[in-house]
Amino acid sequence: MNALKHRSYLDTTGERRIHSNERLEFLGDAVINLVVSDHFFRSGSGDAEGVMTTWKSTIVSGTVLAEQARKIELGKYIFLSENEAKSGGRDRDSILEDAFEALVGAIFLDRGLELAAAFIHRFLLTDASHILNKKSHRNYKSVLQEYSQARGGNPPIYKVIDESGPDHDKRYLIEVYLDDTLVGTGSGRTKKEAEQQAARKGVKFSKSLKTEGA
Repeated sequence: MNALKHRSYLDTTGERRIHSNERLEFLGDAVINLVVSDHFFRSGSGDAEGVMTTWKSTIVSGTVLAEQARKIELGKYIFLSENEAKSGGRDRDSILEDAFEALVGAIFLDRGLELAAAFIHRFLLTDASHILNKKSHRNYKSVLQEYSQARGGNPPIYKVIDESGPDHDKRYLIEVYLDDTLVGTGSGRTKKEAEQQAARKGVKFSKSLKTEGA
């Protein structure tokens, strides 16, 4: 049951934060990354490491995991505080993403890697082709990383410049730099979301420079 306990719910029960789904989320994230990486490695396509890395990053992104959680109506079963539920928590990407990862972590602990992998294949990897073909699921962090490598520069650097709100409703403001140049700023309810927003603006900024220099 801990897999579906959001930290806001603990305020209503008096339980310690360790009983929320955060630890299982950490474990589930690692299991998902392993299974998805293994899937693409064994696909037999012979694609380069960079291509497989981009595919994997897209499949395990928060947006995709939240979308898959909606397909199995996971939001219905998450334990939330009344305020969190009223504010739309059952359909919030960050909460759904965390719950999906925590559920995988719980399956792994209870039934082992084989069944956890079966769950991931059924509810995530069966949609891989469709997910990878959707432009809305583009992993802008990977795109910006590739741009930086192509121009011989250093990897993008992401800096958290502001963190606000209570623990159950954080907001992050993040800047991304290429070398010493600020190329984008993004905000979101998770660091991943904010970094993606910043990277998307960074890609747009970099393309404008490339056009001007053409």
